[in-house]
Amino acid sequence: MLEIINKIEKVIYAALMVMLIVVLIAAMADLAYILVTSLTNISPWLLESHEMITVLGGFLLVLIGVELLETIKAYFRENSVHVEIVVLLAIIAIARKVILFDPTGMTASEFGLQLIGTGVLVAGLAAGYYMIKKAGITVGSDHENGK
Repeated sequence: MLEIINKIEKVIYAALMVMLIVVLIAAMADLAYILVTSLTNISPWLLESHEMITVLGGFLLVLIGVELLETIKAYFRENSVHVEIVVLLAIIAIARKVILFDPTGMTASEFGLQLIGTGVLVAGLAAGYYMIKKAGITVGSDHENGK
């Protein structure tokens, strides 16, 4: 029974990888379109600040997708989840949120709470990443079974 479940799990991960690759190709095409239109529109070869934020957000979104693909590949290959990659993915996602952060339409207290929350997340993820790197932790079925 466990072999059947493992095979089904592998098929699901393979399907996820294929779908994620399709999403990444679409995101790359969208990023290329945004970059070309931003560079050729109003002020050729110069990006305005809002255009730069949009382009950087697109780059980070593609980077998040690539890191997620790496996580799935690692599980598919080794049957283990690399905690380091997952935490790095979370750090990149928070960095994207910080870069794309738009305080317009917020009250001062909402803005302050947003910054405090983001700061706590960044500090916690950075501390967790440091501890994971220092300890060399990887969690997965091979390690849990003592292999």
